[in-house]
Amino acid sequence: MVRKGTSYRCAECGLDVAKWVGRCPECHAWGTIEERSAPTKSPVAQVAAGAPSSPAKPISEVDVETSRARPTGVAELDRVLGGGFVPGAVTLLAGEPGVGKSTLLLEVTHQWATHSGTSALYVTGEESAGQVRLRAERTGNVAERMYLAAESDLSAVFGHVDDVKPGLLIVDSVQTMSSPQAEGAPGGVTQVRAVASALVALAKERGLPVVLVGHVTKEGSVAGPRVLEHLVDVVLQFEGDKHSTLRMVRGVKNRFGAADEIGCFELHDEGIVGVADPSGLFLNRHAEAVPGTAVTVTVEGKRPLLGEVQALVADSALPQPRRAVSGLDSSRVSMVLAVLEKRTGHPLGGKDVYTATVGGMKVTEPAVDLAVALAVWSAMSDRALSPRLVAIGEVGLAGEIRRVTGVGRRLAEAARLGFTHAFVPPDAGPLPDGIKTREVTNLAEALNTL
Repeated sequence: MVRKGTSYRCAECGLDVAKWVGRCPECHAWGTIEERSAPTKSPVAQVAAGAPSSPAKPISEVDVETSRARPTGVAELDRVLGGGFVPGAVTLLAGEPGVGKSTLLLEVTHQWATHSGTSALYVTGEESAGQVRLRAERTGNVAERMYLAAESDLSAVFGHVDDVKPGLLIVDSVQTMSSPQAEGAPGGVTQVRAVASALVALAKERGLPVVLVGHVTKEGSVAGPRVLEHLVDVVLQFEGDKHSTLRMVRGVKNRFGAADEIGCFELHDEGIVGVADPSGLFLNRHAEAVPGTAVTVTVEGKRPLLGEVQALVADSALPQPRRAVSGLDSSRVSMVLAVLEKRTGHPLGGKDVYTATVGGMKVTEPAVDLAVALAVWSAMSDRALSPRLVAIGEVGLAGEIRRVTGVGRRLAEAARLGFTHAFVPPDAGPLPDGIKTREVTNLAEALNTL
């Protein structure tokens, strides 16, 4: 069949459309529809058989030692990666500007060059080699086997890899690199896809672990085409508040381990340091009990973290009372407030309600619902909760307290930090010793128990 004219395709998701539009109807990305010349003939779907690169083997005979993870030397990062870098794996580390991505990767490069027995190549396309050297000296990350190159051309990067033959390659960042085989400006959809595809092919061919630094958009997602996240093996999100020293590396995708682990770091002038026990960072120790505070235990991957929820309830002078949320899921907080008003008879319709977490912690799991409800009740009634009490449970629309996963691990962490009492959902399973628990079936029962 012969087609005339041109066709249009989305560069991000590959959708074909009949005419040019500003926004893709499939992935809703703006400015990704590209004009393409229509082929004169439809391609024949026939592929000739070729010689395989290696013979197929029974799965029991496949060697797995070459695919074992190698530790990076940074314990918190190894926790998120599932043990370290896998040979041939490509890792994408994305985060906001100034959050500390380059500082963390300099630490990784130093540890790798010092302890792995192989060299590490750090390629920067955003700074000069002198600027990176000054930061490395300030943070104490200078080693003999650390190689540094300031390049933005992908062919030059491949040349450095051939010369150095590193055991680890870090590219900072993928948006600044350009491929001579692709059109467009660096950072564009076409260039990012071409650069990422070439680096992935290099990693798989040579068994070289590669780390790519990625930028993020205003919404916090990885900048560039969505296919970038599909090409790489591991996607890590580097989070942190500029007004706090706390930084978190959160796993988003991981083909070699758990995809929900987090690593905690503290960023200082002297560098970045892992925090092995971060629970104390998310608690405010008061000399006396304060109304409007409740403590809960969340689970990030396999790590239980204690967090404090604070609430403030005040009379509103506005026709529509304010609902301000920080560090929590705003939709779940609104649901908990509605359940608290409907099922327990506490009026909240004419009051401003402010809820927040301590220490910049972000909690999205439903297990924090009961703590939010108790904190709001405490602020509204001006009655402080016990400072040794933790509350764990999901609140349903009928006011019932639902079960959550890992109650035993959560309570063990709370008991280790000195908490003596806990509200838990019914049928929570085996519970640890050292902490007194009270099973509550609904929200009204929890408030009456208080």
